[in-house]
Amino acid sequence: MSDYLVALIAGIVEGLTEFLPVSSTAHIVICQKLLGTDLTSPFWKMFTVVIQLGAILAVVVYFRQRLLEFAHSFWNSLRGSSTNQDPTDIDTANDTTKSPSKHWMAHPFMLVLISFIVTAIPCLLINKWSDKNLESPTVIAIAMIVGGFAMVLIDRAFSAKASTSTMESMSLKQAIAIGSAQILAAAFPGTSRSMATIAGGQVMGLSRVAALEFSFFLSIPVMFAAAGFKLLQFIIKEPVAIEGSQWVTLAIGFGASFVVALAVIAWFMNWVRKHGFLPFAIYRIIVGALILLFLR
Repeated sequence: MSDYLVALIAGIVEGLTEFLPVSSTAHIVICQKLLGTDLTSPFWKMFTVVIQLGAILAVVVYFRQRLLEFAHSFWNSLRGSSTNQDPTDIDTANDTTKSPSKHWMAHPFMLVLISFIVTAIPCLLINKWSDKNLESPTVIAIAMIVGGFAMVLIDRAFSAKASTSTMESMSLKQAIAIGSAQILAAAFPGTSRSMATIAGGQVMGLSRVAALEFSFFLSIPVMFAAAGFKLLQFIIKEPVAIEGSQWVTLAIGFGASFVVALAVIAWFMNWVRKHGFLPFAIYRIIVGALILLFLR
């Protein structure tokens, strides 16, 4: 099969699955088997990182207005917090986009950063173990199945008890807990970063929409850092001499991932406002079972 066609299919799959709670890792593994392409070779390893960057760029583009609003309100909170807010009262204020006096440590920007740090440090420590699990279809399949059941149970148990409806009203405790939940996704590929973040948020009292939105915002530093770290590893340990046609392959995968992910984000935000996560949980369980049966 042509590398260009492989790049197009893989880019579409990445864009479709990166932000849905169904594990893009599992689907890339399936692509590798079905397309007969060695996606574990140095070039294709780098390719999988590049298409992730395409997906994360879609988040930045989709939420660009919110990001600008948060940047403005964060600057206001930095200027006003020293005189208007008790620095120890981090968890009690409300909407930062409407209340510049809220302490900067409680701003969504800081909560995303704190959650990212909670995730990043342990993930660096378990990186080799995570990479080993990444090569195990059995680990991925089990994580898919267990995660599917967890989604159903958590959504049913906590969605009606949500006390936090927006990112602006989140607490430091919630951000730390969500960051901790993401470590599972790094340790056990197939768990899904999106699923771990959403489920962790729901357990901590976030509504479906708030948990999903925080998942998107948290994905920006997490995925940029993860992709940057892996690209650096390739440059140092497995330098790849990219030929002319391979640049085209990378561009096709990146572009397909970006366009499809942008559409998926818009659709998923609307879906979650009206429906739950049950279809995705069922899908995870079915795909996990198929991997165990046919792709081990």
